[in-house]
Amino acid sequence: MNATPRNESRQSGERLLRAAVLGCKRLLSERGETNSMSIARGLVLRLKQLESWQLDAFFDYLAKDLSPEPQAVLASARAYAEKPDAQNLIALSLAAEPPRQELLRRLNRAPEGTATILRLRRELLHRLPKRPELAALESDLLHLLSSWFNPGFLNMTRVDWNSPARLLEKIIQHEAVHALDGWDDLRRRLQPDRRCFAFFHPQLPEEPLIFVEVALLPEMPPAIAPLIDKSSTPMRADSFRVAAFYSISNCEPGLRGVSLGNFLIKSVAEQLQRELPRLRIFCTLSPLPSFAHWLLAKPDLSALPRIKRSQLQALEKAHALLLQSVDGDLTLLQHKAGQDKLEAPAGAALLALASSYLLHLSPTTEGDPVARFHLDNGARLERLNLAGNLSAKGLKQSFGLMVNYLYDLDKIEASHEKFKQGEVARSRAVGSLF
Repeated sequence: MNATPRNESRQSGERLLRAAVLGCKRLLSERGETNSMSIARGLVLRLKQLESWQLDAFFDYLAKDLSPEPQAVLASARAYAEKPDAQNLIALSLAAEPPRQELLRRLNRAPEGTATILRLRRELLHRLPKRPELAALESDLLHLLSSWFNPGFLNMTRVDWNSPARLLEKIIQHEAVHALDGWDDLRRRLQPDRRCFAFFHPQLPEEPLIFVEVALLPEMPPAIAPLIDKSSTPMRADSFRVAAFYSISNCEPGLRGVSLGNFLIKSVAEQLQRELPRLRIFCTLSPLPSFAHWLLAKPDLSALPRIKRSQLQALEKAHALLLQSVDGDLTLLQHKAGQDKLEAPAGAALLALASSYLLHLSPTTEGDPVARFHLDNGARLERLNLAGNLSAKGLKQSFGLMVNYLYDLDKIEASHEKFKQGEVARSRAVGSLF
């Protein structure tokens, strides 16, 4: 009986999978550089063709067959415990390193090898929540990518209107904070009072890894709408005193967990300071994407870390006042109509609650992710702004609030260390909100 088309397709897929696994074995065993490159190129071609079910099996192979040999690790560990000298440490390190790390290193040398490894990690990250047994493989990929995408190996490039059209299209596509409404919108964000900078890897010269958008202004901005108004008139260069980072977007999901944004912001700030010596303030205008969810979940304010009794009493009063102002329904603040009815005392109460959320929860895993990023990066919590973002997204996520984080280039390290100790560097204005 002839095989059905479905069976033939399955058999063809299994042959491709076996060829990919055989390619891995050959690549690991090959000693010659020339042959190694040829084998790696062939393996890249096969890996690019793998479909979802084939990738499942391929990840199983990497996780199970290319893990360290337990008895060899145990023997080396015992030898090192008995005699902790350099030779035994080296032997232990070699025994404990999974063979798949060397496989990935050799694969990375081939043309399109880096892009192929990034694709593998994207696929792996999708599977990881339901397949925890692949966690060690994921750890190896993150370890290697963190080394290969070290900022010291990356190129920072300014993106402007004269950049290649393909790159500009990617900026429009990947803008994740304040969506770009086509070419006119992008053109405004690249005019003289705006800047856009991106990191590139030498192996991926046409693929931005991450980019940041900056507005050059006379003063620290309280709201996002004027910054992204495509009909606004560019400001004169002699008025620039503030560089405000208002959007940072990751373009490559395969680099999740690889720290790039903090280095990009610092590198851009240093370059702008050299280019425009009149700049005095480097800050952000940032969203607060987890605040509304936290407040709507009716948090136990008394459980806030390091909360003092006097602070708790003030927060409870602020919470009661805010609830009263919206007849007990905080979701009204997620709509423009509710914001329009927000009177000054209720607005002050909202700021007090947001301030407590940022100051007490940011050093914990429950803190807002954007706040944690900037504070861990050495920024200072400078100012909270009511009605900073009245877009549907801004209202839903943060009741319209936006935050200014200040990057004082002389105090970044001190603020970072303070944050690691569980304390948020803040301005007096923020500290006095509750």
